[in-house]
Amino acid sequence: MRRTGDLKLIQELNRSIILDMIRKEAPISRSEIAKRINISPTTVTSAVNELMNEGFVREDGIGVSNGGRKPVLLRFDPNSHFIIGVSISNSYIKVAEMNLEAEIRRKAVYSTNLHFGQAVIDHILEIIKQFLQNTDNMERCVGISVITPGIVDADKGIISYNTKLNLNHVPLKKLIEQQFGLKTYLDNDTNSFVLAEKHFGSYSHYKDVIYITVGDGVGSGLMINGSIHRGYRGSSGELGHTTVNRGSGVICECGNIGCLESYVNWPAIYSKILTAILTRGQQTKIQELVPEDLSQITPEIFIKAINMGDLICLKIMDEVVSYLSAGIVNYIHLFNPEVIILGGNLVQDNQLFIEAIQEEVSRHVIPALKDDIHILPTTLGPEFEMMGAAAVLLQEKFRSPGFLAN
Repeated sequence: MRRTGDLKLIQELNRSIILDMIRKEAPISRSEIAKRINISPTTVTSAVNELMNEGFVREDGIGVSNGGRKPVLLRFDPNSHFIIGVSISNSYIKVAEMNLEAEIRRKAVYSTNLHFGQAVIDHILEIIKQFLQNTDNMERCVGISVITPGIVDADKGIISYNTKLNLNHVPLKKLIEQQFGLKTYLDNDTNSFVLAEKHFGSYSHYKDVIYITVGDGVGSGLMINGSIHRGYRGSSGELGHTTVNRGSGVICECGNIGCLESYVNWPAIYSKILTAILTRGQQTKIQELVPEDLSQITPEIFIKAINMGDLICLKIMDEVVSYLSAGIVNYIHLFNPEVIILGGNLVQDNQLFIEAIQEEVSRHVIPALKDDIHILPTTLGPEFEMMGAAAVLLQEKFRSPGFLAN
């Protein structure tokens, strides 16, 4: 005799597989679903009725008959529920209300206000509180999804280690659930971008993926055979804390010397720009783009200057490319991925950077792998952080062998 728990698990898996098929293959009939996944029509009907009662699925017209009654077609309804996504970086916090396809209905961006440790946690909770006060129909909210840089224990919902924000063993999932009574999900930001590419992007056919993000810091996420590889303690993919200059390198916040992140991130680039202008008196297109206030220099301004052919910014970019490509070559030799995806504020709309990385990596990778190097820009667009947050929740909420992990 099967245990009740076994039956319940089977029902949940069937329901998730059915929902995933409707989401991907709509419009589709109940009978077609039963035929494709080889389960009984009764099981499909029962699961579909539940999904319709909850609003995830709706009927959408009549199909073509193959001799009997014309089938009723089904479609996934992404607007029936919504997600609250929260993206924490070292300098800002973004919060958005999204539908189940990560389309943003409302978004707000806040500075971290130089908060660290417990102060930044209190700040995040207050931001979420303010945002939810202006959110209607909370009964339709399927949960809050939070992404953050650093080492994250996704299963326990704990930020284990974030040097820049001085966060150690913070049970953020529990804190949010206790305060707001909403199911909460927590993951490393770059892991979330891998899931978002799989779910929303153009690279869903790849199963062995490395995603590298370059912005306030340097992070990476690994997908091996269609699943996120987190490592034993959730620290897999800490590319930014691999050593590239141990002899005379910069001391990193983590305590080591010469970490890649110390040379490949926006604060390091911004510092080099200021040094060139203020200390060396060098002329750059950036002075034309922000003539009055150098504090207004952003990654977007830096990229614009690169595309304008600015020699100072091109030189800085070459230095970044040199360091980052060394890390990518190591990654290729260790994991032999199908594709490496580059994302983050310093990569967005920066085709010259992508091309320079491709050329430098090709120059140093072992010859046997040279013809199979695929280094591509992210396809998630400017809202990649919110899409990442949505993908984490969807992966967990509708987890199944077929959902987001083909």
